[in-house]
Amino acid sequence: MEKIIRIDNLIFEYTQGEEETPIKAINKVSLEIEKGSFTAIIGKNGSGKSTLAKNLNGLLLPSGGTIYVKSWDTKDDNHIWDVRQTAGMVFQNPDNQLVSSIVEDDVAFGPENLGIEPQEIRKRVDQALESVNMGKYKKKAPHLLSGGQKQRIAIAGVVAMKPECIIFDEPTAMLDPKGRDEIMQIISELHEEGITVILITHFMDEAVRAERVIIMNEGTILLDGSPSEVFSKGETIKEANLDVPLAVELAGRLRKRGIKIPQNIITSEGLVAFVCQYK
Repeated sequence: MEKIIRIDNLIFEYTQGEEETPIKAINKVSLEIEKGSFTAIIGKNGSGKSTLAKNLNGLLLPSGGTIYVKSWDTKDDNHIWDVRQTAGMVFQNPDNQLVSSIVEDDVAFGPENLGIEPQEIRKRVDQALESVNMGKYKKKAPHLLSGGQKQRIAIAGVVAMKPECIIFDEPTAMLDPKGRDEIMQIISELHEEGITVILITHFMDEAVRAERVIIMNEGTILLDGSPSEVFSKGETIKEANLDVPLAVELAGRLRKRGIKIPQNIITSEGLVAFVCQYK
């Protein structure tokens, strides 16, 4: 399949002081992201996952190695807007993305900066707000909305730019369980529409919804595969001081009691269905 992102031997270093030795936040990472795929990248704080996300659309530039978004090198200033239009980004705190005093103006901000015709902007804004179930709030002030509603507006602002890929950098970290479920449902729907999704998260139960799971640890890739492949390696995950999804933990305990639960059962729904029919 067509690759929308290619990462070749990526290194990213930062310093905390002028005379200190640079710290490698990402150390020689290489991977490819297929167009139309849904990839979850997980890891503990300091693992490099959010640093990787910011490198994917040129917010940070590699200290070494190269990232290509489609055919564009993220270090090429002549194509940085092509990169960011192709790979949009939604941040953890929606307040960092909301720039206008009216919801519909905020969603229109991105397309306006791309030079889109006003009639097309109006169409995109309405469609984007409907896609996140926020059409009736288009005349509201963003600061009057809940955290989950603000995050929906932030997503709509990216959707209105019609990117081929959206990078979600811990978009549910500041939300309650209901808000998390609502945002994850929107992310799943965007993927079903053909948008490439890259989800940075520390919630394992969100990662199981992806087609591919990458676990980062100390700036490198620890595991990479389908959710069932990755979460079957529970001991490796725990050695990296990470939890496994609740269903995986419960399934492991039931296996120790002699119940033969298939390794590919990694969701609560799948575990309940299996236990209910188990004899």
